[in-house]
Amino acid sequence: MIFPSADQTSAAVALHYNELDGFYREIWGDHVHHGYWRTGRETSAEAAEALSALVAERLGLGRGMRVCDIGCGYGETARLFASRYGVALDGVTISESQFQMAAARNAPGVSISLCDWLQNGFADASFDRAYAIESSEHIADKARFFAEAHRVLRPGGRLAVCAWLAKSGALGRVDGILLERICRYGRLPGMGTEEDYCALAKGAGFSVARVDDISGQVSRTWAICIRRSLAKLASDRRYRAFLLDGGAHNKAFAATLFLILAAYRTGAMRYCVFTFEKAA
Repeated sequence: MIFPSADQTSAAVALHYNELDGFYREIWGDHVHHGYWRTGRETSAEAAEALSALVAERLGLGRGMRVCDIGCGYGETARLFASRYGVALDGVTISESQFQMAAARNAPGVSISLCDWLQNGFADASFDRAYAIESSEHIADKARFFAEAHRVLRPGGRLAVCAWLAKSGALGRVDGILLERICRYGRLPGMGTEEDYCALAKGAGFSVARVDDISGQVSRTWAICIRRSLAKLASDRRYRAFLLDGGAHNKAFAATLFLILAAYRTGAMRYCVFTFEKAA
């Protein structure tokens, strides 16, 4: 597990997404997660939706299921799943800005809550399926993240987790510096390895059904985000003003775009989709 040199609290994570809200939507799009280039010919929007579709495939979504989106962002994936698969979906986000946007775009079958996942208030055995797309990285107590997911799932339930990961094995000095700064600037309390996630899930009572390393199919996301950001810096004074604002808490995240692309290229950073199952 890689840890940043400064602690990253849930309040800092919420501030990160609130402060960068407009930039995230303009640079990343409404899904706020990596794209998955299954064929390599997808547009950015198609690739972002393809990652959601891969999660749905791993979960085995079916009409009438109750599903939880842990860290739902603007609710785009939740709305997609509700409309496409006929599931009832509860999403949670820690960001007030994301919650307001998700609530404004509310859709049938989707309910969004503003809360910390570790204090979610859902009853035991509430859900048939749950998923976390790039949100577990922002939770300091990852053992409790998995314990809560196990608690709210019904027997036979399934959890899918898409996660930014450190490579397995020993890290060189440069790779260690890259990942520490990604954690610090990106408000990640810790970045685990594939083995860390599997061990934590098993410790919570899950079995590991499948692990897909799709690093090579998602890393293109960062080159695209860099190009978009540079274009915005050149054309939109808001971006330049934000970087020059001495009161902005999260402007260092701009550097993270380059750090993450470098970490993928050196192999220091990986991206996996985990499928975990709760015993029937």
